[in-house]
Amino acid sequence: MRHIFLQKGRQLFVDDFLINKTNLERTFHVPEPYKFNPVLEPKEEWEKTGIGALYAAPFSDGVWYDESERGFKMWYMAGAGNQYPSLENAFYTCYAESDDGIHWKKEFRDVIPDTNVVDCTIRDAATIWLDKMDRQPNKRYKMFLTNRRSEGKDSRLMLKYSSDGIHWSPPKAISGKIRDRFSAYFDPFQSRWVVSLRHETSDAIKTRTYATNVDPEKLVEGIGKSEEKFWFGPDGTEPRHPRFPEIHPGIYNFDVIAYESIYLGYYTIWQGPTNEMAEELGIHKRNEVILGFSRDGNSFSKTDHPVFFGVDETPGSWNYGNVQSYNGSPIVVGDFLYFYFSGRRRNDIMWDSHMSTGLARLRRDGFVSLRAEKEDGFLITNLFDFTGEFLFVNANMSKGILKVEVLNDQLEVIPGFSKDDCLPMCKNDTKYRIRWETKESLLSIASKSIVLKFYVEKGALFSFWFSPYITGESLGFTAGGGPALHWSGRDLPPDKD
Repeated sequence: MRHIFLQKGRQLFVDDFLINKTNLERTFHVPEPYKFNPVLEPKEEWEKTGIGALYAAPFSDGVWYDESERGFKMWYMAGAGNQYPSLENAFYTCYAESDDGIHWKKEFRDVIPDTNVVDCTIRDAATIWLDKMDRQPNKRYKMFLTNRRSEGKDSRLMLKYSSDGIHWSPPKAISGKIRDRFSAYFDPFQSRWVVSLRHETSDAIKTRTYATNVDPEKLVEGIGKSEEKFWFGPDGTEPRHPRFPEIHPGIYNFDVIAYESIYLGYYTIWQGPTNEMAEELGIHKRNEVILGFSRDGNSFSKTDHPVFFGVDETPGSWNYGNVQSYNGSPIVVGDFLYFYFSGRRRNDIMWDSHMSTGLARLRRDGFVSLRAEKEDGFLITNLFDFTGEFLFVNANMSKGILKVEVLNDQLEVIPGFSKDDCLPMCKNDTKYRIRWETKESLLSIASKSIVLKFYVEKGALFSFWFSPYITGESLGFTAGGGPALHWSGRDLPPDKD
């Protein structure tokens, strides 16, 4: 039996890392799209390009919940025809707010009066990162953006700062030459910034390179100057375009964020056709997003995972093609996770226009479940050390029963923590505290290495974790944040300093 190290946070069963033995069935889940999508559409004159195409959606960009100001915030790419009328395909950055994450308002700002434009740099992809842990107020918001040049083939990456997400500094760092489709993120497990970059092999296969540095300015300045390293390419498991199955898929983009104890990686899978063929046929290229997982920030798994954000080729659908993910997702809203993504509607203006933002919702921790349809389900974890006093689970036992047993390093039941001592869980709950008849907590065995054995009867298990708080905060990372969560981006009691 392996002795593993647990990161703080909720422990998800996205792989076999936690598991020594089980007969439970693993199922991958995808979020349910909001039935009234899109939640943000390009309806304003200042969101049009020079030829009238409409854009109001991410090219990574960012949707975050700001606990300090108690609101949802969205930055997105919009057509910049009003600002650059002589350019056919110019874009800049706009901003929207929401009280509930569903209904969004394009509040007027003073960057361009009577619009919600907040940055006028001609751009392609961008990342807006709400850096909740930066103690310098003027750097709380960080914008990495592609300053678009020569149709995206000779662009530069820029880094800007802001104290309010509205008024941005001049560029504080500029890279060497890059391709257009990049994404940036902060890795809180290793305290470093990472940029994920577009790369194409000699045979035109879309792959990813990356660069990393603890200092975001040094990171940007080093890109395009041989600082990048090859990361990964397609592995052959990616979905293919049903109309063009001969086209080999590529990795078009890769967004990453820390959630609880793991990394989430959003693979945008390009399935074709080429831009030239799409324009000739009057269709969109087919990009769909698959979710991957990692425990070290370098190796991500996605084999056989279902499409997480997909296209809908029904006539008139808002996400007919070219689906992209947002930075900052997911946002934790009560028992659910909110995800934002973009899609493009098919229309007669041009082949690649009318880009909107959609929402999808998933159970908290609900990426993967381990299920038992009968009475004899079990899961035995690997051996680990733990910190915390209370054991919590996220499980659906509305038609079943869950009990937990605690074993020592010899796989012997620790007195007082047997299956028979455990008070059964018989409900559906995303944060349920496990107790035993004579043991309200695990404080008496806090110095021991332990194994957990879950007994599952007709139910589904999503995660478990240890907390020092009877209220169940996990100390894990909360991704894009959420209402009633801690301002720091970690799952702590809201009133903790």
